[in-house]
Amino acid sequence: MGADVRTYDAAKVVLIIGGVPISGFADGTFSTAERTSDTYAMVSGADGIVSRAKTNDFTGSLTITLAQTSPSNSYLSGLAIVDENTGAGVVPILCKDNSGNSLYFSASGWIRKPATAEFGKEISDREWVFDLAKLEIFSAGNIVTEPR
Repeated sequence: MGADVRTYDAAKVVLIIGGVPISGFADGTFSTAERTSDTYAMVSGADGIVSRAKTNDFTGSLTITLAQTSPSNSYLSGLAIVDENTGAGVVPILCKDNSGNSLYFSASGWIRKPATAEFGKEISDREWVFDLAKLEIFSAGNIVTEPR
């Protein structure tokens, strides 16, 4: 009997912002989700007694990197403009690895600022940073690929 083989497929990572699937990711790392604060803050007293305080800060951020040529840049630019002008740019954000079970979700997220643009001889990246009011995280492994 062979060893378990687990497979990750970047093409199966789904990112949905405001109900719209995002595509045209840059090469390399294209999505990073993280909480703003540690879950607990630890304090060690002079007598060696250790205490911890729950921060209750579930805010976070999601950074996505798209290729300059991605059609999703237009959608995100429009969303940023709507938010700047009306405040109506708070949307749900979901990132799910469909080749595994990892899931990152916030019911309320918004674009921190428009992506920085650079132009040159080659295709560049556009980095979009979202602030998330409450980032729910489920980091999991990937499924076992059965031998044929």
